[in-house]
Amino acid sequence: MSWVSKGGTRALLGGLMGAATMAVSGAALAQAVVVRSTGPSATTYPQGKKLAANAKVTLRAGDRITVLDKAGTRVLAGPGSFTLDSTLARDTSAVSRVSNVLASGATPRTRTGAVRGAVSAPRPTVSPAGPDSVWYIDVSKGGAYCLSDPASIVLWRPNRDLEATARLAAVAGGKATEITWRKGNPLKLWPVDQLPVTDGGKYTFADPVGPNVTFTLHLVGTPPADEIGVASLFADKGCTAQLDVFANAASESAAGGR
Repeated sequence: MSWVSKGGTRALLGGLMGAATMAVSGAALAQAVVVRSTGPSATTYPQGKKLAANAKVTLRAGDRITVLDKAGTRVLAGPGSFTLDSTLARDTSAVSRVSNVLASGATPRTRTGAVRGAVSAPRPTVSPAGPDSVWYIDVSKGGAYCLSDPASIVLWRPNRDLEATARLAAVAGGKATEITWRKGNPLKLWPVDQLPVTDGGKYTFADPVGPNVTFTLHLVGTPPADEIGVASLFADKGCTAQLDVFANAASESAAGGR
């Protein structure tokens, strides 16, 4: 058994308290995330910007930003100044919609009788213009995507009116893999058996009914359980297409006020 002197104990306790304070301070720095931003101040408050609790947001005419925090979402429209505190009205009705797009798609199920690799489409919770899960890859948008389970990656397409066969390939080289969507089905599982996924890997997607894009995939392991934690993770990794899904789920009908 080892013993620590009183002075050592005080130093140890002080160090622990300091570490705890730093942890709390760090958490306080990410109390809100900008999930959509347009207008003259978009460079000041870009999509993915983290805002501290009680931060003051000053907007100019034509500005419109959507902010997500634990209390809900709020669309702020300029000109005006806003403080992100408990007095700022939020769209609490959007909380369930944001929660839905976070929970949806975590464990996609294969639809019986469908093309191998197709998954059943969940009931839409956001505009058809975007996926109904933050964990789906929108094949109409390139860029970075944060993924939890590399064995169950879902590709989502906006154009589901036609049957289409796309080609997916690693930028590093290798044989391209074909992916066929049946008419009416927006979802397909990533063909992991033919094209394994690596953390930080880049992949090209060639679509006959949409744009050709490049994905960069980040494997994040077990993600945070709350919306603001996941949004912060997306912001850190530059996964802006997934922030768009949060923004689509948030209500944008209310005008910002002073």
